[in-house]
Amino acid sequence: MRIGELAAATGASPRALRHYEQAGLIASERAANGYRAYDAGTAVRVRNIRRLLAAGLTLDDVQVFLPCLDGDVTAAPASARGIRVARDRLAVLDARIAAQTAIRDRLATALRDAGDATP
Repeated sequence: MRIGELAAATGASPRALRHYEQAGLIASERAANGYRAYDAGTAVRVRNIRRLLAAGLTLDDVQVFLPCLDGDVTAAPASARGIRVARDRLAVLDARIAAQTAIRDRLATALRDAGDATP
């Protein structure tokens, strides 16, 4: 299947697919005309990549899950390394949320001190 067909089948943009390929998460062959040609099974892999990204993981994090990207990623038993990556990512997200909350609270306090009663 060509990149446009894979994009339509998975909801990923062609740009995202090229990015996944550059990251080594998917592979294509080149047709005689230079177009990328993907195996039909690549759609499953792309859907799993998108599922992991939507859960908050990064493309680097997704590398850990390469062995199970071609099947049902949600049904596969979790590996210790996969759990560790997910916990580390969660800690990063929690730290970012805490930092943003602190900034928001400081701004809200500054507005209140300036006489603006709007939260």
